[in-house]
Amino acid sequence: MSRLPILDLSRFDAGPAERAAFLAELGAAARDTGFFYLIGHGIEQAKANRLTALAQRFFALPEADKLSVEMVHSPHFRGYNRAASELTRGRPDWREQIDIGAERSSLPIGPDSPPWARLQGPNQWPESLPELKPVVQDWIAEVTTVGIRLLEAFALALGQNADVFAPIYTPTPTLLLKLIRYPGRETTDSEQGVGAHKDGGFLTLLYQADQPGLQVETEDGGWIDAPPVRGSFVVNIGELLELASDGYLKANVHRAVTPPAGSERLSIAFFLGGNLDASVPLLDLPPDLAAKRRGVTRDPANPLIREVGLNALKGRLRSHPDVAQRHHADLVASLKLAGQSASAYAEP
Repeated sequence: MSRLPILDLSRFDAGPAERAAFLAELGAAARDTGFFYLIGHGIEQAKANRLTALAQRFFALPEADKLSVEMVHSPHFRGYNRAASELTRGRPDWREQIDIGAERSSLPIGPDSPPWARLQGPNQWPESLPELKPVVQDWIAEVTTVGIRLLEAFALALGQNADVFAPIYTPTPTLLLKLIRYPGRETTDSEQGVGAHKDGGFLTLLYQADQPGLQVETEDGGWIDAPPVRGSFVVNIGELLELASDGYLKANVHRAVTPPAGSERLSIAFFLGGNLDASVPLLDLPPDLAAKRRGVTRDPANPLIREVGLNALKGRLRSHPDVAQRHHADLVASLKLAGQSASAYAEP
């Protein structure tokens, strides 16, 4: 395969024949590469343009304004990261970004609180760009609707009821939006915009501006370029769907390379996950699909955990050691001592 397939979500509601064809294409794309372009999703291009413009304005703010909402101030892993401050497999990612989630109150934390409870809490918003908050919140609402519609389609493609995943994400799915800027090669000797990795939730919907950089790993260890296609999202499967399908669907490895000197790359990544207190069941697949299960990926550097909250916490603690050290040193130590996936929480 030399490029990712393009799927049209509007076919899902275009009658029985079109729906069946769409589901067949969805199942094939999800199993073969775990990635595809999605069009026909119903989100207006004007909204993408507006959010992209605001992202550019945010990254153009004085450094002091951006650092006023730096992630290290948030125990919930929300806020701004300078380039090279986030790690993938222990190596710095050459991108600056701001992480924004569902706007929810912090959970009370006590001796018996589950570790993942620390992930829920409010966002940090830049005071110098008040226009950002309503536009981001509208975008999150829009892409959440698309993501849940896709989960219903995946359920049907797996021979399940359309709402089989609903108990995992209802009523408080994990929602995370990243506004990301990759500076040009002249600012770094590293090609690692973001290192090779898998995503931890159900699905990722990525909107790309004009500059390419996303690459998807192939079965033979090569890479497929996934350049921007106007009006589309790049959708990929996360670890929760791999766990639910016992590897019939596989969360695939991908990366972003640093753009050429004199350019930059902007992208808007949305991650749809489950309730933090949920666990992912093993689906009873139809016999023809069950025969093609590959099992869950066994990677000592990234063990997959069925508890949604712990799977999410694992990634955040490893990616943001500064936040972990400032706010959660006790938690990291206790997880290691308790033997709870110690390799997942160990320093990279």
